[in-house]
Amino acid sequence: MDLLQVIEQVGREKGIEKEVLIDAVEAALLSASRKALGTALDLQVDFDERSGRFKLYAVKRVVERPTNPKLEVSLEEALKLNPKAKLQDEVKIELPAQGFGRIAAQTAKQVIIQRVREAEREGIYQSFKNKEGELVSGVVHRVVKGNVIVNLGKAEAILPPREQLPREDYRVGDRIRAYVLDVKKTPKGSQIILSRTHPAFLVKLFEVEVPEILEGIVAIRAAAREPGERAKIAVQSIDQNVDPVGACVGYRGQRVQAVVRELGGEKIDILPWRDDPVTFVKSALAPAEVESVVADQEAHVLRVVVADDQLSLAIGKRGVNARLAAKLLGWRVDIKSRSELREEALRRAPVPEVALGDLLEEPRGGGDVLPPSPKAVGEGTLALQDLPGIGQKLAARLVAAGFISVEKLASASREDLLQVEGIGEKMAEKLLAAAKTALSGKAPQVV
Repeated sequence: MDLLQVIEQVGREKGIEKEVLIDAVEAALLSASRKALGTALDLQVDFDERSGRFKLYAVKRVVERPTNPKLEVSLEEALKLNPKAKLQDEVKIELPAQGFGRIAAQTAKQVIIQRVREAEREGIYQSFKNKEGELVSGVVHRVVKGNVIVNLGKAEAILPPREQLPREDYRVGDRIRAYVLDVKKTPKGSQIILSRTHPAFLVKLFEVEVPEILEGIVAIRAAAREPGERAKIAVQSIDQNVDPVGACVGYRGQRVQAVVRELGGEKIDILPWRDDPVTFVKSALAPAEVESVVADQEAHVLRVVVADDQLSLAIGKRGVNARLAAKLLGWRVDIKSRSELREEALRRAPVPEVALGDLLEEPRGGGDVLPPSPKAVGEGTLALQDLPGIGQKLAARLVAAGFISVEKLASASREDLLQVEGIGEKMAEKLLAAAKTALSGKAPQVV
């Protein structure tokens, strides 16, 4: 077997290009030749592919009268080597093969080993650098100070504690899947960092389980995770005939359950994507029911109002649901109950004794009804006090019940007023009469 065949075989076994190995041998021969012949000569090693041999040359400059035979040659001698040679040109004079001594041979061996290692490291680095953002499978090789060392075949990778799912126990020999988070060069080779907590790991798992995602029919527009606990993904379909949520769930939930098992039981909410954040936040906060949303574009905040009994659902256990919704939307989400909103309005109201009651009216005919401003509440209280027979406390109770103006009071029914604390049938009739009289412009009668 000639040298070229040996180089090609080593290249296949090590996964190194032939040119890299040829360069390594050339560097080794050059180093060994300098050890044997000294550093005074300007040496060069070239590989002749036709003969499959490495040739050693001394490079000399063409001059009229050589003063340094090791670096210079006369024009007459140069023309014998190259008929086109001219003064100040460089010519290469082939030297006979040298019998390298033990030190020179050892130097050559070390150079080749070093170059091959460097080439291997570079090949591994480039191979895994191209896999950044992809899934890989490997076998747990060992666990060192919480770091899981995973054998990926050509290289070992690290799964740090921060990238591990809670409550997962890794044992030597376990086969695991992970997301290639980062690939770095170090003096000892490539450092490959894996993750099982990154949101992109969740996305990649769905790409494996859902063919429609790989085909581009369904797209995952956003993903958020509280690793090991809960996750939310927002999906969108480019084909109106394909339900994106159904595609990700699969027949009897088989697709999503495969992902859940890989994540150790992490719960996954799959939501349809909406471009409008005000609309999207309502589904993002599921299972809570949202009553109203106001978007503060300047502060990039979504101010969400829910019923008192929905507040804990909206926030979630340890705030998980609210955090996931905020990550999914990329907005800050401020969630408040109707009671909290009422208390805030009370603190800002100009009339100290006013009890605001329920500030959020029930929606009528669709849409969200925003609470009246504290100023409007205060003015309504004062206006009701102008009616005969209504004092400040009664006016405050009426406003708390939602009758924040004379008009509201006039349009109320007797049954509505009977629901207000301290108002009987006679009082209800008198209040209605006084309000309607005030609106008609007639002088109100004293009741």
